[in-house]
Amino acid sequence: MTGGRTRTRHHLSVDTILQPRAGRPGPMGRPEEYQQVLDLCRQQRRTIAELAGTLHRPVTAVTVVVADLLDAKELTVYVDTAFENDRATPQLIQALVASLRREWPDAQNHLRHAG
Repeated sequence: MTGGRTRTRHHLSVDTILQPRAGRPGPMGRPEEYQQVLDLCRQQRRTIAELAGTLHRPVTAVTVVVADLLDAKELTVYVDTAFENDRATPQLIQALVASLRREWPDAQNHLRHAG
């Protein structure tokens, strides 16, 4: 399912909410688990915990599959509420950080060496 991988470059939690990207059918011939995750997310938004429970798979394995689908731009992180009392919610900040890390995975290492 994951080729032995247990880590991803994304910081995802079990309560990360996922939804499919509009208009992205995806490549044919992908592993069955990848298609199952996409099919479930097309039915309704799902958390990583829900996906793992429904598929009877370890959370770590489902997280790796989700990260691959995020990299392939077939899934996106859903942010329920952007602001509460004029302040960003933890969900919004988590989604922003995940998106920035996806777009610039080397940024943190680059900043460490620049100083």
